[in-house]
Amino acid sequence: MKPPVGPMLIQFTETWGIHWYGVLLTVGIFLGALYAAKRARQDGESSEHVWNALILAVALGVVCARLYHVFSEPAGGNVGWSYYREHPLEIVAIWKGGFGIYGGIIGGVLGAVIYTWRAGLRPLQWLDYGAPGLALGQAIGRWGNFFNQELYGPPTDLPFGVVIERAHRIAPYNDLITYPEDTLFHPTFLYESLWCLLVFVVLALISRKLKHRLRDGDVL
Repeated sequence: MKPPVGPMLIQFTETWGIHWYGVLLTVGIFLGALYAAKRARQDGESSEHVWNALILAVALGVVCARLYHVFSEPAGGNVGWSYYREHPLEIVAIWKGGFGIYGGIIGGVLGAVIYTWRAGLRPLQWLDYGAPGLALGQAIGRWGNFFNQELYGPPTDLPFGVVIERAHRIAPYNDLITYPEDTLFHPTFLYESLWCLLVFVVLALISRKLKHRLRDGDVL
């Protein structure tokens, strides 16, 4: 299994364009919010709160995702704080890519909590609406790692392993003598995507079947 195209859906310059990762993440966020809005309506709440909260959640999510990327040290060692402290102006160059999904989740949840609290709503109730949608969004967004040729595991003989080009490999897997170009690697992005999809289904079923027995925060 190998990405049929590069990491950019539309490329304007060598380093600037519309990335598949961003497109898939946007689709995931939208579908997740759509689910949360549907759940809110089913409980007699205004779904407008979901879309209003989404604005702040996305804004803080982008900031926190970037900060997570900047201050982390990935396995490759070519980006992260050791790089950005020597090139501080690159911190704001978000058009070149570089976001940490876990930082984005933290920022998104924080944004949702701030909005619901200031709107006089019960934050845990609304986070329960969004929790299954978050898992759905993560399941979709993880496929961006497929196009970026990242988030892979050790070599495997499984038929659904992914081919990773040398430029995207970390040591020692960038040694083509030991690990030839056709070496297959565990698609850990796929495993997480399937796991998140399962989590979405389970949480959605719990929310629907047991909603009269659940308290605020139980789904979250």
